[in-house]
Amino acid sequence: MAGTRQPPPEALFVLGGISQYLGAATAVGLFSQIAPASVALLRVFAASLILIGFRRSWRRAWNKQDVMWAGAFGVVLASMNLFIYLAMDRLPLGNAVAMEFLGPVAVAAIGSRTIRSTLALILATSGVLILAGLQSEGTSLGVVFALLAGAMWAGYIVLGHRVAQDGPAVDGLGVGMFIGALAISPLGIGGVGDAFTSPGLLGLALATGLLSNVIPYGIDQVVMKKITRARFALLQALLPVTAVIIGFLALSQSPSVAECCGIGAVMLAIAVSATE
Repeated sequence: MAGTRQPPPEALFVLGGISQYLGAATAVGLFSQIAPASVALLRVFAASLILIGFRRSWRRAWNKQDVMWAGAFGVVLASMNLFIYLAMDRLPLGNAVAMEFLGPVAVAAIGSRTIRSTLALILATSGVLILAGLQSEGTSLGVVFALLAGAMWAGYIVLGHRVAQDGPAVDGLGVGMFIGALAISPLGIGGVGDAFTSPGLLGLALATGLLSNVIPYGIDQVVMKKITRARFALLQALLPVTAVIIGFLALSQSPSVAECCGIGAVMLAIAVSATE
C-alpha cells in the first residue's frame, strides 16, 4: 500500500535476536533432559517443516542448482546450530555467542585485507582469548565448539546471501534446513526418543525451532535482500549483547567485568569490520 513504511533493518534485527536467544535459553533448559545434539536436530527439523508447510515450497519450480545451493546452505546452518548448542551446554550463553563471532569477523578481515579489517580481527581475537582464558578446564571443549559454530556462521552469511538474492530465498531456507537436519541426524537421532516421553518436553523442543530458526532466519532472508554483507555484519553487533541480556534474564547468567570486556571487544570488532 502506498505510504506504508517498512520497519528498519535495525528493528528487525533486534526482534530476530530476541527471538533467537529466547529460543536458545529454552534449549539450554532442556539440555538436562534431552541431549544438546538431539535438541538441535529437533530444532532444525521442526523449523524446516514449519517453513515448507507455510510456504508450500513443493509448489515452487525447483532446478538442480536451487536444490544444490539450498542444501549447502542448510547443512552449514544445521551444523552451526549443532555446534552452538554443544558450546552453550558448557559455556554461558553470552560467552558462547561472542566466541562464535570470530568466524564471520575473520572471513571479513581476510576478504578485505585492510588496516581496518586487521584491527577488527585483532579485537575479535582478543575478546575471544579473554573469554576462553576465563573458562575452566572442564569447559575448554565448549570453546572449541563455539569456534566451530563461528566457522559455520561465516559459511551461513556467504551462502545465505546467495540463496536470498539469487536463489529460492525463504523457500530455500526451509528446504535447506530439511536437508541440513538429515545431515546432522546421525549425531542427534539417538536422543530424540527422550523428547517423546513428555508432550511438554516435545513442545518446548519444537518451540526452539520456531523461536531460533523460523523467525530470526526468516528475517535474515528478508533483510539480506535489502542490505549489503557489510551492513549485515554491522547489525550483527547487536546480537552478542542481546544474548547476554537474555542469558541474564532467562538463565540468571551474570557476566563478570572481564567477560563484559571480552564480549565488548567482539562487538567492537564486528562494528569495525563493517565497511559501507
